[in-house]
Parts: sequence; C-alpha cells; structure tokens
Amino acid sequence: MTHPFTYVSAKEALSVIESGQRVFIHGGSCTPIYLLHELAKEKDRLKDVELVSITLKGDIELDKPGYQSAFHINSLFVSPSVRQAVSEGRADFVPVFLSDIPDLFKRKILAIDVAIVHVSPPDSHGYCSLSLSIDIARSAVDSAKTVIALVNPDLPRTHGDGMIHTDRFAKMVYHPAKAYEEDYGKKVGETEMTIGKNVAELIDDGSTIQMGIGTIPDAVLKYLSGHRDLGVHTEMLSNGIIDLVETDVINNKKKKIHPNKTVTSFAVGSQKLYDYLNDNPAFSFLDIDYVNDPHVIRRNPKVIAINSAIEVDLTGQVCADSIGEMQFSGIGGQMDFMRGAALSEGGKPIIALSSRTAKGVPRIVPCLKQGAGVVTTRGHVHYVVTEYGSTFLFGKNLRQRAQSLINISHPDDRELLTKYCFERFKIFLPS
Repeated sequence: MTHPFTYVSAKEALSVIESGQRVFIHGGSCTPIYLLHELAKEKDRLKDVELVSITLKGDIELDKPGYQSAFHINSLFVSPSVRQAVSEGRADFVPVFLSDIPDLFKRKILAIDVAIVHVSPPDSHGYCSLSLSIDIARSAVDSAKTVIALVNPDLPRTHGDGMIHTDRFAKMVYHPAKAYEEDYGKKVGETEMTIGKNVAELIDDGSTIQMGIGTIPDAVLKYLSGHRDLGVHTEMLSNGIIDLVETDVINNKKKKIHPNKTVTSFAVGSQKLYDYLNDNPAFSFLDIDYVNDPHVIRRNPKVIAINSAIEVDLTGQVCADSIGEMQFSGIGGQMDFMRGAALSEGGKPIIALSSRTAKGVPRIVPCLKQGAGVVTTRGHVHYVVTEYGSTFLFGKNLRQRAQSLINISHPDDRELLTKYCFERFKIFLPS
C-alpha cells in the first residue's frame, strides 16, 4: 500500500514558524543543515525564535553574529557548532542529564511549538525513520504541536523507536545530502591506544558495554578482539563496533534485556557505519529516556561504562563539560551510565582520560579550575584510567584517593600534586 504525500519548498515549510515560538532542531548526524541555512534567510521575518537542540553538527549558520534578534540558541549540549556563540553570550546552555531531556518536553518545561527533523524516505506504509539520531528527537516529535520533516534519500533507515508516519508531518521537504561524518578512530594516537589497552584489561567476557564520545572509547574497541560474548547497550555508536560485530565478539548473547540486539540511541561515524546500520535489524535505536535510564541499564550484567573527562581532582571529582568557566560540551549521559554501571551486577563505571592535554596541561589536578562544573561526583566515581594505569577509588578516603590518582598522573606532575596533598591532608599515606 502506498500513502500519498506532497513535498513543498523549504520556504513554504518554514513559513509555519512564527515569532516567539520554541523550535526543536534534530541533532547529531541528522542535523538538518539545509533547512537551517534556509531558516537563516527568514531572519527579517522572525523575532525571538528559540532554537532547542543537543549536539548540532556542521556549519549551522544561525550561530553566527547577526541573527540574535531573530533566533536564540538554547542548547542542551554545547557542540563545536555553537560553542563560540555560547562563550560570547549569543547562545545559552541548559545543564541537564540526557535521560531527563524528554521530560522537559513532555512536562512542557520546554514546550515545543515546532520540531524540525531529518528523516529517511517513507516506506510503502508511509513511515519514515529518524535515522541515526533517535535520542531526544522521538520525544520532541511526540510533544511538538507542528513537525517539519527534511526527507533525505541518503539517510539510513534504522529500526526501533524512530518510525514516524508521514501523517505526523505538517510539511515535508525533499533534499538529498550525505549525513554528517566523523571518524574518531582516525584521531586515535599512542596515548589513547595505551589508555584503551588499560581499559580493555578491566573488561570481562560477557560484559555489556557503553561507550561515550571521542577517541578513547574507539581505542578501547581496538583491544577487544580477543574478548567473547560482549553486549552493547550504549547511548551512541561509532565505527569501531563494526569489526567486533562481524567477528562475533559482540553478539549480545549474555544480556538480560534486549538479548541478541545492539541497543543505542544515536550514531556518529563514517559512511561505512551508516551503510552498515541501514535497515539492519541487529541494531535497535531507542528513545534516550529508556536507553539512559539507570534502572534499565543496571538490569544487564557486568555493565562497563566508558566515559572521558576534561579533568579530575585529587578527591575524585570529575569535570567533563567545561574548561573553567568556558562551557565546552554538556552533562550528556555520563552520569546516567556511571550510575547504571555501578548498580549493575559486576558492573564497572570507568572514567578514562589522558594524564595531560595535547598542549601539556595536566588533567589530574589538585582542584578543578575556577568555574568548572562537576559532572560526576566523587561519590559516584569508581575506576579512573590514564596511560599510566588504572585505580579503583570506590571506598577509599580522601588521602587514599589522592595517592592513587597521583600514581596514574603524568610523572612530571607528581611532585606538585604530592606537595599539595601534604599541605591539604597534613599526613600523607605512603604509596
């Protein structure tokens, strides 16, 4: 059965947006760049339109100076596309757990007037897919008064919660364009590989893995080829998963919920990954308020949560979203999975980071920078891993934590860290 539908121009579709409205923008690899550039042309018609999103990718145009009177970006996660605008005060940031964002829409704390989503073409039943980015987009579509769809034949069709019937769309615009690509694996260096090896040594066969964003999670995947019967329940996927699925290292046999399925909420990678995910029933893309719910996560055995950080202080406080007062990213799903893994039988919440930045700035520090935000509290931290080893902080007192973290800090930083500890704690435990 075929369902009738009509495509319209971008200008006609965007004409439904009115001044003073709140508009949701689909993010990640599904950022609707074409419609955002067309929306920018409406700046003389519109005033005070609030744009709500998580991770926007690519050149979105609307973050640039000159659009402030027409559009205000209110970001739920600061990505490179909006970082400068937030830093310069032309955009705002909302600190919130990724799993809680759907509630902001459903409870109308952030009521959505219009949602702009980027979808695969409709099937014979009239259903489009939210493709690579289900995350908060599913809830935005369900909550919005009006939905505009950018229909793209180049987007993969994914299975799960992302099916939207064309009847839900007020306007549909057809525009072919490749999805945003980013291959973290190509950015992995020696330090990341060493960290990846150290993390992989903490992972038992039969574990269920969650991977955060960046080079370190991809480095971990490179060291898992010798493991068996791994499962995946994660907020995001990247390229590194493909070889492990094809060699049966990842088969999801040991999972208690969604066995035999790789569960995720969004994917960011290369076209190779997107082609692999296209119409692949082994992957289930689900709503973020389910995927990131700690009470759901804990139901799988041996959950390994692998997340990174900007800096960790000597008591175990983790800053993962800001560099001092500069907002760099967002809270995201780190705490969702850190807590879920901690509650899982045999689970291991892991913070993995290099001991120094590429510019030589220490990441294990006496105190977090002034203005830095604590994403994962010292009460939630269990494992911390650098290229110099791993340490288990859960149950350790402040002095023991400090000593453990100094042992995996950069060798050139240890003297200063030790001096600080002597001054703060008076008595310092021997290593």
